[in-house]
Amino acid sequence: MSIDPDILAGHPTAERRVYTVSRLNLEAQGLLEGSFPLIWLEAELSNLSRPASGHLYFSLKDDRAQVTAAMFRNRNQMLRFTPRNGQQVLVRARITLYVPRGSFQLVVEHMEEAGEGRLRQQFEALKEKLRAEGLFESDRKRPLPALPRQIGVITSPSGAVIRDILHVLKRRCPQIPVLIYPAAVQGRDAPAQLRAALALANARQECDVLILARGGGSLEDLWAFNDEQLARDVAASGIPVVSAVGHEVDTGLTDFAADMRAPTPSAAAELVGPDLTLFTDRLKVAQRRLARQVQLHLLQQAERLTAVRRRLRHPRERLEQHAQQLDELDARLQRQMRHQLALAGQQAHQLSRRLQAQNPSALLARRQQTLDALARRLVLPAPRQLKQTQRELAQLGQRLHTASPLATLGRGYSISFVGDTALRSVAAVQSGDRLRTRLADGEMESEVLAVHPTQDPR
Repeated sequence: MSIDPDILAGHPTAERRVYTVSRLNLEAQGLLEGSFPLIWLEAELSNLSRPASGHLYFSLKDDRAQVTAAMFRNRNQMLRFTPRNGQQVLVRARITLYVPRGSFQLVVEHMEEAGEGRLRQQFEALKEKLRAEGLFESDRKRPLPALPRQIGVITSPSGAVIRDILHVLKRRCPQIPVLIYPAAVQGRDAPAQLRAALALANARQECDVLILARGGGSLEDLWAFNDEQLARDVAASGIPVVSAVGHEVDTGLTDFAADMRAPTPSAAAELVGPDLTLFTDRLKVAQRRLARQVQLHLLQQAERLTAVRRRLRHPRERLEQHAQQLDELDARLQRQMRHQLALAGQQAHQLSRRLQAQNPSALLARRQQTLDALARRLVLPAPRQLKQTQRELAQLGQRLHTASPLATLGRGYSISFVGDTALRSVAAVQSGDRLRTRLADGEMESEVLAVHPTQDPR
């Protein structure tokens, strides 16, 4: 007996999910990328390749395993060193699958030398600690003053950084004084000196804003600005602080703790130093606008004063005007009184005529005349009208008698009743019913022996 291989497989052919290789690799890629976040990996570089596209392809290995990796041009252009085979590196990468070959690989987002990597790990751990404490929250950061009275700079007094800052401030706002708080920006003593300079600036309260600055360098060179206590002092400063450490790609803990971060020291000078030429231009525009507003206001007030003067009259003129109005009112009152008196006279005359018309003697005479006229009209036509009325009454009585049911009975007809209901059809009675029949000269009672309906109603 043969057995269907589909049954042995446990799945009928209609239920099988048949993958193509491309679909399999795509789904595997999705599972890998969705299951792993960005990871940090320390390993040795090998099989390093640099094609003309500018991308980097290499392997990362330790003493027991290796994995292929790629770092694309837009990422490797920011490298601070030149990678080489055999070099220990620390990378941040995402795990993926290269679909065309079905090969597992890493896509590297960031790479640094392994020694710097340990510092980077320490930096990330400390940054996360301070972030969890709320030291970097935006709601605690203060705005910079729009027009500071004096600017303070905490940096090395002998480096290129201070020259760049002073050059920018001299160009933008030469009238604002700058106070330098010297401190080392690199080495073991740098954090303590930076903290001391910051404390001195807060104690003296001589400046409205402070720039904490240093030039570019490696992570190790910039490590003084990752000091935990310095970051806390920057966050607690009573004077707004702008942190400008290194180049645009460099970041230190002071950048996150400060009220504002500048990508470079020169950019920090641009932020804190207002362009006074713009202020001067704005002031001139405001002055011209204020002058126009003042002139317009004065003109409007002059026009209002002129209008008030025209409206303001001498008391004598107002008294004369009131006297004239009083005369006009008196004349109107006199005319109104004469009119009312004339109207009252007319009404009295009309009422007198109506009263005369209602005099009892005159009214009785008129009623007597009316009565005499009616008596004359009644004596003449009364007999003739009575005869006409009698004839009409006789005619109506004859018509009424003709339509009376009693007259119909007198012509030989009768009316039969079943109970109190007049009988109209044989369908209303049946054998044995008792009938009451009305004739012209009386009534009789009878019993129905049989009912014979008419076959043809016509």
